[in-house]
Amino acid sequence: MNYVLAALFGYLLGSIPFGLILTRMAGVGDVRSIGSGNIGATNVLRTGNKGLAAATLVLDALKGTAAALIASRWGIELGMAAGLFAFLGHLFPVWLSFKGGKGVATYIGVLGGLAWQAMLIFLAVWIAMAFLLRFSSLAALTAAVVMPVALLLLGQRELAILFAVMSVIVFYMHRANISRLLAGTESRIGQKG
Repeated sequence: MNYVLAALFGYLLGSIPFGLILTRMAGVGDVRSIGSGNIGATNVLRTGNKGLAAATLVLDALKGTAAALIASRWGIELGMAAGLFAFLGHLFPVWLSFKGGKGVATYIGVLGGLAWQAMLIFLAVWIAMAFLLRFSSLAALTAAVVMPVALLLLGQRELAILFAVMSVIVFYMHRANISRLLAGTESRIGQKG
């Protein structure tokens, strides 16, 4: 029963569509009508409003952190369950016909709630790749590959398994980006469209 409650709590928290809420409140319109059509920070950045994109990134991450940290008070396994379902809630929010974001910010937030050292590694990899190549998707995919290995090296076997599963899901959610990267048509960071 505790796992069900942790999963439900995480899912409901994760399913709050901050990118959509913030862009509508700012009068930008429906972020799903531009760029990739998703509700995440990278697509919000395509509105040209860096402040809204940063706020979306922070809030999408914090919902993962909050779910993991709060549920962890009753055991790390419950924190892991809540974190996983916050991530899934972001990807498949009940409020938006199960069409959400791609999960990277929430993934980072869950990492922050369960293993902050690993979160710093993820961010370092993401920043380095984004700076060098200017592709948010490629930076996220690279960091997602590194993360389970980093967790294993940190002695966090259970978390490594959890984040390996989450990384596979991140790759699945980025399948269109992967196709565009291979075709040379992927949008670069800061590029409108």
